[in-house]
Amino acid sequence: MSSDAQILVDADACPVAIKEILFRAAERAQVSVTLVANQYLRTPPTRFVRAVQVPGGFDVADHEIVRRVAAGDLVVTQDIPLASLVIEKGALALHPRGELFTAETIAQRLGMRNFMEELRGAGVDTGGHAPFHPRDKQAFANQLDRWLQQRRHP
Repeated sequence: MSSDAQILVDADACPVAIKEILFRAAERAQVSVTLVANQYLRTPPTRFVRAVQVPGGFDVADHEIVRRVAAGDLVVTQDIPLASLVIEKGALALHPRGELFTAETIAQRLGMRNFMEELRGAGVDTGGHAPFHPRDKQAFANQLDRWLQQRRHP
């Protein structure tokens, strides 16, 4: 992983607490963080954080992230198909709850996602997402710190 690796964020569904962790990490580690969303996002006044607004539409932000990502980058997303695409390009994908998606785990996660989608399509109530918890925030921060350490010491 090179020291010029960047962080791209699927920002439309990213919790505010995770964005705040990323903003602090960008300044501290001097790493580029780009938020991609189909709405306007306010970012802190730093040269390390920027927002890219894309037009509304299905997967427009995802396509922009895939276009920008390079091997060694980190993508923050809850979107399993997007995670799979960035892993194919040699990047890592990190869920805002701290789960690191890798080439070894993504096929299973895609299978589970597709299965749950089929259940919902058949009218089965699969429940919603669990509330975002402080332990999720901590798990995310821990994974981010590991990535930043690897970035500094390849």
